[in-house]
Amino acid sequence: MNDASNTASGLPSTGNAPLSTPPVDAASVSTPPAGGTSSFGENLEKTWRVAQRLKEEIGRALIGQEAVLRHTLIALFAGGHVLVEGVPGLGKTLLFRALARTFNGSFSRIQFTPDLMPSDVTGHALYDMKAQEFRIRRGPVFTHLLLADEINRAPAKTQAALLEVMQEQQVTIEGQPQALPRPFMVMATQNPIEQEGTYPLPEAQLDRFLLKVLIDYPSLEEERRMIDCVTRHQVGDALNVEAVQPVVAPQTISAIQRITASITVDDRITDYAARIVRATRDWPGIAIGAGPRGSIALIRAARAAAVLEERDFVTPEDIKAVAPPSLRHRITLSPDFEMEGRTPDQLLATLLEHVEVPRQ
Repeated sequence: MNDASNTASGLPSTGNAPLSTPPVDAASVSTPPAGGTSSFGENLEKTWRVAQRLKEEIGRALIGQEAVLRHTLIALFAGGHVLVEGVPGLGKTLLFRALARTFNGSFSRIQFTPDLMPSDVTGHALYDMKAQEFRIRRGPVFTHLLLADEINRAPAKTQAALLEVMQEQQVTIEGQPQALPRPFMVMATQNPIEQEGTYPLPEAQLDRFLLKVLIDYPSLEEERRMIDCVTRHQVGDALNVEAVQPVVAPQTISAIQRITASITVDDRITDYAARIVRATRDWPGIAIGAGPRGSIALIRAARAAAVLEERDFVTPEDIKAVAPPSLRHRITLSPDFEMEGRTPDQLLATLLEHVEVPRQ
């Protein structure tokens, strides 16, 4: 990592790595004052350049998976959490480690197992015999980016330990609330194939993930590049993120989240998002539709999608683009549709075709 003083003052040094996007003065990215449209426009442009730099740097370690990377950045900019579903070995851990490195953020990984206790996640109080007092031992959740690996392998009690963490961004230990670092983001993974010894996430926990992202196998060319990258001059198969350089400081990511929350959303766009979510509640083949958090997730994710497109307003296309990852984990298919092999994405695609799009 680079010197901390460089990170705090602005953009850290990136050594001799070639840049296709101009450097960003990270320290100048801040929350725009009320009514300051020109300042907001400048901040939005800098935010977009930060996003491009983040993608470039992560691309030095992660090959392919552009859609997954985009959705992860959307969740980060929107201040949400992401659930990634895919078979092992597709780069989920590598993505999150590389993302943490791009903004000098702390990173923790928890391997969820059936014997994992809630205190193993959040921390606990220990009695110090020498000092004759209780001391708080903080758990791995006290970090910027938390990877909850194979979260569905832990029992419900341990999964629930993340509820307060994800919703309130704090942990209560011995009745005392402990604030988490900002920004804070949970990336949970689960294997869709192995179901033996797993505990499906309850709806209350699923609802707290802004997005559910499906990660698929790479293309042939991407897999060739991956093989060459991992096997050339490297012993073993350890995840290597040394080529990834820091771009901004954690404070800049927090400022970007505030900028994202200020993106303009027209009333007709809000109405469109609400009508999509309400349609899931009585759509054929959907037994349980999305709740109000689904509408909120659509708007939050659409704002971040607009930022990545360097726009200061949300369009209906933004809503459509983020609808599948925002809603696929918030709906439950009817048993007969599940038996037919239908997927939530198929029903959502049909639903989106029938919900009227607002026009200017």
